[in-house]
Amino acid sequence: MSTPPEPAGLRGEDLEVWASLATLLERLPAALDAQLQRDSGLTHFEHGVLYALDTAPDRTLRMSTLAGYASSTLSRLSRAVTRLEKKGWVRREVDPTDGRFTLAVLTADGHDKVVASSPAHDALVQRLVFDTLTPAQARQLGVIARRLAEAVDGAPVWNPPSAEGDGHSVPSR
Repeated sequence: MSTPPEPAGLRGEDLEVWASLATLLERLPAALDAQLQRDSGLTHFEHGVLYALDTAPDRTLRMSTLAGYASSTLSRLSRAVTRLEKKGWVRREVDPTDGRFTLAVLTADGHDKVVASSPAHDALVQRLVFDTLTPAQARQLGVIARRLAEAVDGAPVWNPPSAEGDGHSVPSR
């Protein structure tokens, strides 16, 4: 009786690393969504959209730019912005410099929502990510995550503005 051939695929340490990463990719977004939904009535995606607008100059971005920041299609972003508009947190305007583009503008109520929702979200990120790593590991994670994200589609990764003076806490190490 012959032994069946081993299936092609990941093995050994590569499989262990992939299993850990795949598990993280499932668990972390679920934990972030659950906290934001419970405490603020937002999805993690919606919070990210509001945060990106809040940190943008004049709290305004072209929808196409915002979609790039959010690693999203324009269609998905448009549905999210529609939900945020209904709550009074975002409004859309035609770009006065080029009427072919639509701007997403954070309202004063939207800014208040970001300010209110960020502390608990930041605390969860701090607890789940930064409190479990050494400062060196956190820096390595940033480098690794950027490389992996850019390998997916070659697009640059969003760089947050400096946390100093913007009124938001950003976990640092």
